[in-house]
Amino acid sequence: MGVLDEPIQNVIEKTTEELKKIPEIKPPEWAGLVKTSSHNERIPGSSEVWFERCASLLYQVFKHGPVGTERLRHKYGGKTDHKVRRSHHRKAGGKTIRLALQQLEKAGLIKKEKAGRTITAKGKSVLDKGAK
Repeated sequence: MGVLDEPIQNVIEKTTEELKKIPEIKPPEWAGLVKTSSHNERIPGSSEVWFERCASLLYQVFKHGPVGTERLRHKYGGKTDHKVRRSHHRKAGGKTIRLALQQLEKAGLIKKEKAGRTITAKGKSVLDKGAK
């Protein structure tokens, strides 16, 4: 069974556990104090949000790579919830995505190329462990 054959939620949960074992990936001290996007009303409730976002980014780079931060900001963004005005799409925060990608790059799971970031063999093996 491959990564794309499994339900995505199961792959992300198991990959999150694998990423917790890698010392280069650790949440910054401000990660629990900020919203992940301007369309969100509250900060995330879970303490594992950083690892879940890193696992999700690794999956997105695998599936759609090469990708850049702007495309990922658009993907992780969402609609604002206005009561009277029309809703518009808002991009996600760039710093959280950029820092998570830099940590994944430092761990050797993804690499930067001219067109964007792509997954490495080590990153693919981490995702394959998550798919089992």
